[in-house]
Amino acid sequence: MPPPGRRRLSSLTILISLFLLFTSTASAVSAVLGIDLGTEYIKAALVKPGIPLEIVLTKDSKRKESAAVAFKPSKLASDLKVFPERIYGGDALALSARFPSDVYPNLKPLLGQLFQENDLVSGYRSRFPELRVLESTERGTVGFRSSSFDQTEEPFLVEELLAMELKNIKANAVTMAGKGSTIRDVVITTPPFYTAEEKRAVVMAAELAGLRVLSLVSDGLAVGLNYATSRTFATVNEGGKPEIHLVYDMGAGSTSATILKFQGRTVKDIGKYNKTIQEVQVLGAGWEKSLNGDALNQVIVDDMVEKFAATDKMKTLGAEVRHVKQHGRTMAKLWKESERLRQVLSANTETQASFESLYYEDVNFKYKINRAEFEKLSAKYATQVKTPITLALESAKLTLSDLESVILHGGAVRTPFVQKELEAIVGNADKIRTNVNSDEAAVFGAAFKAATISPSFRVKEIRTLDTPGYASGASWTAEGKERQQKLFTPTSAVGAEKQVSFKFQDDFTFALYQQVPEKSGDLIDALVTQIQTKNLTASVKKLQDSFGCVAADISTKFAIRLNPTDALPEVVRGTVSCEATEKKGGVVDGVKDLFGFGSKKGEQKPLAEDGDDIEASKLSSSSKTVTTSSPKESKTPDPKPSEKKEDEKPKKTETIFIDFTSEPAGRPQVSKKTLEHIKERLSAFDASDRSRIKREETLNTLEGFTYKARDLLEDEGFISASTATQRTEIEQKFKDASEWLYGDGADASRETLKERLDELRGLVDPVQKRKDEAIKRPDAIKSLQEALDQVKVMVDVVKQSQEAHSIAEEQASSSSSSLAADSSASTPTTTTTATEPDPFADLDDDPSTTTSTSTSATPSPSTPAPLPYTAADLETLLSTRDTVQSWLDTKLAEQETLSSSDDPVILASELAAKSKDLNKVVMDLLQKQMKRTPPPPPPPPKKEKASSAKKGKGKAKGKGPKSLDIDELLKDMPASDREEIEKAVRGVRKEDEEKVEEMMKDVPEGDREEIERAVKRVREKEKEEKAKVVHEEL
Repeated sequence: MPPPGRRRLSSLTILISLFLLFTSTASAVSAVLGIDLGTEYIKAALVKPGIPLEIVLTKDSKRKESAAVAFKPSKLASDLKVFPERIYGGDALALSARFPSDVYPNLKPLLGQLFQENDLVSGYRSRFPELRVLESTERGTVGFRSSSFDQTEEPFLVEELLAMELKNIKANAVTMAGKGSTIRDVVITTPPFYTAEEKRAVVMAAELAGLRVLSLVSDGLAVGLNYATSRTFATVNEGGKPEIHLVYDMGAGSTSATILKFQGRTVKDIGKYNKTIQEVQVLGAGWEKSLNGDALNQVIVDDMVEKFAATDKMKTLGAEVRHVKQHGRTMAKLWKESERLRQVLSANTETQASFESLYYEDVNFKYKINRAEFEKLSAKYATQVKTPITLALESAKLTLSDLESVILHGGAVRTPFVQKELEAIVGNADKIRTNVNSDEAAVFGAAFKAATISPSFRVKEIRTLDTPGYASGASWTAEGKERQQKLFTPTSAVGAEKQVSFKFQDDFTFALYQQVPEKSGDLIDALVTQIQTKNLTASVKKLQDSFGCVAADISTKFAIRLNPTDALPEVVRGTVSCEATEKKGGVVDGVKDLFGFGSKKGEQKPLAEDGDDIEASKLSSSSKTVTTSSPKESKTPDPKPSEKKEDEKPKKTETIFIDFTSEPAGRPQVSKKTLEHIKERLSAFDASDRSRIKREETLNTLEGFTYKARDLLEDEGFISASTATQRTEIEQKFKDASEWLYGDGADASRETLKERLDELRGLVDPVQKRKDEAIKRPDAIKSLQEALDQVKVMVDVVKQSQEAHSIAEEQASSSSSSLAADSSASTPTTTTTATEPDPFADLDDDPSTTTSTSTSATPSPSTPAPLPYTAADLETLLSTRDTVQSWLDTKLAEQETLSSSDDPVILASELAAKSKDLNKVVMDLLQKQMKRTPPPPPPPPKKEKASSAKKGKGKAKGKGPKSLDIDELLKDMPASDREEIEKAVRGVRKEDEEKVEEMMKDVPEGDREEIERAVKRVREKEKEEKAKVVHEEL
């Protein structure tokens, strides 16, 4: 063993430590998700170790999912526990013609909207006339009633339906991340015009889907963040000029323009180093809600409806435009085709569409449109293209000449007349840039921001500064009047904090609001949060009683900031404080004064050589300080002590934090009861989906089993193991099951399907078992016979050892008699003293040391080794062998009388168990023999090797004598087993020698000799134990 100062951790310890370190690190890393929540499509990107910024594919391997969910009514109407099947994406839209009242697409515009007097709600209802859109009685927002549920069931909120879509996106992401992955954190994009109600609706939907929103990021900033990930900008604090770009985002639901400033900045890093980071800041934003892809689709739909209603067939039927627009299936087909037509017109000058069985079964319709007609129909929207840009420039207080470029994003921005208008507005076509992915830039930016916020990832440092989009402030009532204070502008940086002072000294209530536009364009104060103080009155009283504060000096302040998550105003903390006179002279101060560590004021001043006082030194503290003038500075005599002015006492600011509650204000929130009901309904949907999946698995298994039966009936082994009657019954049952599956069985419950499957297996499994047994039985019988043969060999070994032991006893008896007769006739000779076997005789001691005696040593009679096997061992072998042999003969005889179609009386598993029992008996006996056989005595050292052994002390390899019990045991073993055991023993010896050599490297020279002796004493015992393990393995 190495000295204590040289000990090292073993390699195994180091490997385990590293494994635990990396395991704990990997387990701490979790995946994050970025979601681009669009009106028509939802896109998601995943960030995970090994998966950097990858688009989450749908089940159909598409890069975006249609924003739709549908309820497909269950065919098991009798089962109340079965909810409708939920279908997502394009599959959901495909059902709109069959189930128009249960397909819910494009829900995003309805988030946070009131039902009454809302143009967005009215437009949605006219577009999807079959949907039962109604008002939520609790909040006044939008709800849906499904025809797949009882009419007493609570309506579905928009947030609940959106949560289903987000949960589907999450499931796709988990599948992509791999087995065992969990995803919880997410960053979601929102339009810059979203108010508090709309943002809260998005957060609620995400939480219902099991996601935690790290941040809501505006669409334009998400695009800009993706733009910055692959670029480096000029460093402004080194004289560089920032770049200003405009992101023009035209999607299916709205159009927005966001002005961004890109720049680099050198900041302090760890220690003495600096680093350069990138910054993306929103300077301003503008939008136009009515300009979007759906609005352009609407003009095509309206044109198709008018032309369709003008056909002779529709006139004959008496159908007018209003009748067509109220027909759900017809409108679903027209809306679906309008999207395709608009996209084709972006690349072609004309296109057409054909409809069969439109409105009625025998009504067909062909529609043609060219780009010129489409642009004429969309003329009013062409004039709105400039609106978002103008508003954004006004908000940022910039002009078009300040822009480096206009970055295009969104699917509708590809429309030709939109790009023409943008070129005309900018005045330079080169400024129109398509250098980002117009479909996926926003989702990549959201995922990058999620990775930036998450502590699990380290990415390029890009700092972002978003804006709230609306001005906000605080309002309260004081002295019967409404008071307001504006805190943040529409372009204030998110995360900014401001202090607001109040004159209240009793508990009070105040609110935070946003200024949002009405239909008329006028701004109104929409309440966001209501704050109620809880301990202000008590805190003020404590300041007055404990610190002597007066009411005029007490100040109440609240810190208010724009929340970094949703950019809404929130209260961070509140304090009440005053400047109080600092009290002096506590116990601690007295002790300090006693030992000369206290204040110097009022103490005697040291005298100078001329007897004058030395000027007192000035004291500095956080409170106000008072300086004492030297007598030299004043010619007036010192006043009497009674007339001296008392020193001013220092003041200290005393602060108490205010406890307060913060509740969402404005629109009523979802009650706890309703929220629990929503969660229970979502859980019931999930359970129903799992049950449906299991039913489909059972159905597939049953269907596959019916096909398998056809192959079994033609298999020779199966035919041999069955009768003609059995095969006829199986064939008929499977035929009936196949017909039933394509009839009533298609709608059967999982339990019914399982019963059918069990019935068919009950017919097939016995025959299949006989077939398998017929294949396995010969090999199993052969293995058992070999085991019996090994037992027979072992019986012979035991008998031979007993005979050899008897002969050895007789020889020992006769040898002892002859030795006793010859002991008196010995002559004096010099010999090595005869003693009992020395267990240390094989050590490398000096062999020249001998003793001389006048009487020769009398050899002791050789004692025979103990009997290795007892009579009981032999009886056990014979009994086990005879029992198994008798059982085998009986079973084989019975099996011979059976046909191949009868159930076997002897199973392969039984044969294997018998073989195992026989092998166990043999191995147990071998282990007992090892324990009974004592280790052989070590031989005395050889004289001819004495000199060499003496010279080689400390360098011996430590090879000990062979273990006699192993050699004896190997004589009676089969050749294959003997070779394997010898190989294992050689490996053990070699391993021993290598261990000893490794240990001896760090041993001092003086200790090696002693250790070598100890090694020799231990080696024989160790080899015996390892040999036992080898036997057990064989």
